[in-house]
Amino acid sequence: MNKAFTKETDGDDDEDEAGVGLPPLPPGTRNYITPAGYKRLRAELMSLLDDERPKIVEVVSWAAKNGDRSENGDYLYGKKRLREIDRRIRFLTKRLDIAEVADPSAHHGKDQVFFGATVTYASADGTERTITIMGIDEADSLQGEVSWIAPIARALLKSRVGDEVTLTTPGGSERIEVLEVRYPKPA
Repeated sequence: MNKAFTKETDGDDDEDEAGVGLPPLPPGTRNYITPAGYKRLRAELMSLLDDERPKIVEVVSWAAKNGDRSENGDYLYGKKRLREIDRRIRFLTKRLDIAEVADPSAHHGKDQVFFGATVTYASADGTERTITIMGIDEADSLQGEVSWIAPIARALLKSRVGDEVTLTTPGGSERIEVLEVRYPKPA
């Protein structure tokens, strides 16, 4: 049979489409997430299920009663939005099911880098940067947060204040020094 007429996936791309830009979890690893990140993702899921999806279902139902669906914008765009919402709900449900909540405040006062640490480091040229190591689903690079699977996080994990570690980048290897490690205070 010609390969052009076979279906390659059975919905495996749902996760990729719903989490656009999110790297996949490395095989055999856990989906670490902070308590605040878990709470945000759970709130988004509940909002989709309790608020947004029922409203769109109502609009689509109303639009379907208006006759010709092929030229009905409310119906067509409502169905499209409903598919997007359902895809996001499936993605969030899968990620929350495998999430392992790791509270970074358990390490408060320690100088070793673990998940959830806010780390200040200096590169060889003296440039200082501060990052927070977060879960894949919650890291926001615009806020100085990096995923725990990012190369910088991997290089820094388990190091201590004063340690020099090697960061391997596409531009080559670079030595960086850990200057400070902070964790949130326990609640």
